[in-house]
Amino acid sequence: MALPMNEAGGPSIDTLRTALEQIRADMFAEVDANVGQLDLVHPSQRPSAVNLLHYLAFRRRDLRSLQHRLAALGLSSLGRAEAHVMATIDAVLHLLDRLEGRPRDRTAAVEGIDFDTGGRVLAEHADRLLGASGAGRPVRIMVTVPGEAADDDNNLIAELLERGMDCMRINCAHDDPSTWRRMIRRLRTAEKRHARRCRIVMDLGGPKLRTGPIAAGPAVVRVRPRRDAFGRVTEPARIWVTSAPDLPPPGPGAALQLGLDASWWRALTPGEHVHCRDARGRSRRLLVTAVHHHGCWLETTRTVYLTPTTQLRAEHRVGRAGAATPVGSLPSKPDRIRLRQDDLFVLSLDQSPGRPARRDADGKEVEPARISVTLPEAFRNVRVGDSIWFDDGKIGGRVEEIGAEAVLVRVTRVRHQGRNLGPDKGINLPDSQLDLPALTAKDLSDLSAVLELADVVEMSFANSAKDVAMLQQELSRRGIDHPAIVLKIETRRGFENLPEMLLTAMRAPFCGVMIARGDLAVECGFERLAEIQEEILWICEAAHVPVIWATQVLESLARDGMPSRAEVTDAAMGHRAECVMLNKGPHVVQAVSVLDSILRRMEAHQTKKRARLRKLNLASSGRFSRAPDVTVLPSEHA
Repeated sequence: MALPMNEAGGPSIDTLRTALEQIRADMFAEVDANVGQLDLVHPSQRPSAVNLLHYLAFRRRDLRSLQHRLAALGLSSLGRAEAHVMATIDAVLHLLDRLEGRPRDRTAAVEGIDFDTGGRVLAEHADRLLGASGAGRPVRIMVTVPGEAADDDNNLIAELLERGMDCMRINCAHDDPSTWRRMIRRLRTAEKRHARRCRIVMDLGGPKLRTGPIAAGPAVVRVRPRRDAFGRVTEPARIWVTSAPDLPPPGPGAALQLGLDASWWRALTPGEHVHCRDARGRSRRLLVTAVHHHGCWLETTRTVYLTPTTQLRAEHRVGRAGAATPVGSLPSKPDRIRLRQDDLFVLSLDQSPGRPARRDADGKEVEPARISVTLPEAFRNVRVGDSIWFDDGKIGGRVEEIGAEAVLVRVTRVRHQGRNLGPDKGINLPDSQLDLPALTAKDLSDLSAVLELADVVEMSFANSAKDVAMLQQELSRRGIDHPAIVLKIETRRGFENLPEMLLTAMRAPFCGVMIARGDLAVECGFERLAEIQEEILWICEAAHVPVIWATQVLESLARDGMPSRAEVTDAAMGHRAECVMLNKGPHVVQAVSVLDSILRRMEAHQTKKRARLRKLNLASSGRFSRAPDVTVLPSEHA
């Protein structure tokens, strides 16, 4: 917003007033233009919906110049207007009027959202959605609990509750209603023991687009000894040969178990060798070290590649010709598809299993790799040139050709040495308008248990107001007005349609939003993630809708027991939301304790975007001369 300058080189007070009056008029016009949507909002949510519309009109301009000029007069508070937009504009206008001695001639903030009301309403909505916050930590902690906790003798759920978990999240993409009920029974028992309540949040899987199955690769097993840094063998590789595969080997250390006929291995004696020519044509000798009543041990100090047709021939010390036997059945694993920069591969829409590229004897590719997908209907609206990402953004590509049963993709982003792509990895199509139902058949089936068990239901891949209305209608059809709905924002469309989705969700007394930063980063670009999560926080604060800050919070700590410096800072930034979510991991209990400490410390310094100006630790060190403490005003946080 460019402002005319006065003789002193800055805008006049009258110019500033005119600019603010125009913004104020636009805010009223925005409400008038959306009366139809406001009439559908729950009566208790109407003031918040009006404030959201005010904020959208307010932020439709570039306000940097206006903000700067008001700050020069000591008047700027526009940067913290989210929860009470009209009241903020009116307060600044009132001060400009006073500076010029004008009489006040405008209505006060509409619909009761003043400076005190905005924050209070958001806090009330957070309490209703996520449960009351604890003393000294208004930001709740949510933990995704694994299905194993349902039958965990160490009682992980009780320990999480004791350390500070406020919301237990169950991902319905995993396990089943029976497991979910056992998890919740453990939680209820822990609640009684610790005299604490904990919200139950259940996440519907939604239409998650993933890579499909990949055909099993060749049954080849590599058996290799352990070596030190100089390549010297420190421990031979051990193979257990048995005709009783259900019985465990006598002792640890089996690199491979082979099921062979007892008449072959019982003819062996310790100290003899077994010869084979492995899959590479290399001659190898394996030492017989022990023979037991249900098997024998073979050892090798050299690497051996075995296939089902590899022949094992005994070399008896007495000079007898040894009997030979094929290795037989070997475990096979789904193959991995190696993708490198500029590779072409086929996305198969006919549900046939994927497979690696086929090559001739010289290693030249004669047929590209094929990768199947779980939701072929997702590609109905994909266009040539659209970007496509795999495995949380680890592999990027571009659509080059589209056919009835296949899509040709070229790899455009991958690490220098390439990367393997396996089954059940996420696929993102950020440029494509996917026409997928927000609720899958599995979601509708899971809803029966979710509506019985949950306080909050999370809607995955919420992309439009239509999606939100679909879930609301499903709840209404079942005669249920709970649980509360949380919209997971994890796509570009979801972000772009957030205001309209919020107005639809606000037809209920309260609702929430989760910033699902994993898919969102892939969809919108990692470089834009920080900017986008800020905008989501601002828009939700304007609507007085609680926000859950999610994905990769203290991930290294939960997984490995040691956090990175960057993720500690990231966790501290989460205090601007109403809840922070931790994902499961071996050290998640420790992660809850650390997050609790971080959030309590940040509470003393900042709320949302407003610094509380607690005395600095540095200023308290005594190294510099200090003015006496002066209390200017009573503080609610004194």
